[in-house]
Amino acid sequence: MSGTIFLTMKPAFLLRLLPLAACAAGIFAQSWQPPAENRRCPSKWGAGDERGSGNLMSPKTVLRAAGLIRAGSVYELGRVLTSAMPFFGGRKFDLVTKRTVINPGTNRRGSNEEIVHAEMGQIGTQFDAFSHQTIGDSLYNCFKLDEIATRSGFSKLGVEKAGMLMTRAVLIDIAAVKGVPILPAGYEIVPADLEAALKRQNIALEPGDAVLIHTGWGRYWGKDNAQYGRSSPGIGVAAAEWLARQSPMLVGADNPSVEVSPNPDPSVNLPVHQIMLVVNGIHLLENLRLDQLAADRVYESAFIMQPLKMQGATGSTVAPVAIR
Repeated sequence: MSGTIFLTMKPAFLLRLLPLAACAAGIFAQSWQPPAENRRCPSKWGAGDERGSGNLMSPKTVLRAAGLIRAGSVYELGRVLTSAMPFFGGRKFDLVTKRTVINPGTNRRGSNEEIVHAEMGQIGTQFDAFSHQTIGDSLYNCFKLDEIATRSGFSKLGVEKAGMLMTRAVLIDIAAVKGVPILPAGYEIVPADLEAALKRQNIALEPGDAVLIHTGWGRYWGKDNAQYGRSSPGIGVAAAEWLARQSPMLVGADNPSVEVSPNPDPSVNLPVHQIMLVVNGIHLLENLRLDQLAADRVYESAFIMQPLKMQGATGSTVAPVAIR
């Protein structure tokens, strides 16, 4: 797909893509190793904290977000759940219609229901809770896996602890700043990319923001699921650490894992998940629909989302909205 796109581009446009190709090839690759527990625990919200970046949710963030609603335009950022969507790691979604009989009464009331078999914490547009990832047997705030994991869920760090989140959303359009509709597979977004996009959009990040990264990769969702699930662009280690220093409420993207996949350093596996969830207590939001938000250049909006209150779950399928 990307080869076909490149062949149709003008020479000057191809020159702009050379840095992208170099980065995708791993020239800017940065390795990473987890910090020792005494360097990351207790978290900045205190020993025993389970909410992490959710602590940034406050009346102030709600009022700030509400003040951004002027046109009343609503952007649905969640994917429709179907058995035909991309799946990863043996996940599934099966819905079986359950028809019921016509109930007694002259009005002939009928009812329909459904039975759903699915990994509801990790499908579709999904919100990662802190129980989702570990560094060895240690989770966010140094909770120990064997001490909080049970057959029926996690006794600590379950997704129900996140609560409803409403804050300012900042769209960072990396595809636009690079002048392409879709970033190349394996492209590692670096801090300079984030800074260039924010400068182009004339906007600055503030603590408590929902940072949404547009790569263009979401165009493959439901159209070429195999391509969507293979090597994808996303933030690398340096970009993740840069974002963590901005104290966002969450970081999301229109790709499968928010981060570049596979990592340019083949010796590490999805390190951004550990950097965000385990080390810094920042939620991740994957598989977002961001194309329309990017097309309309809505770089700032009110963001509203609430995970399903599944006690002890590692995450939740969600249907977030951006309103301006």
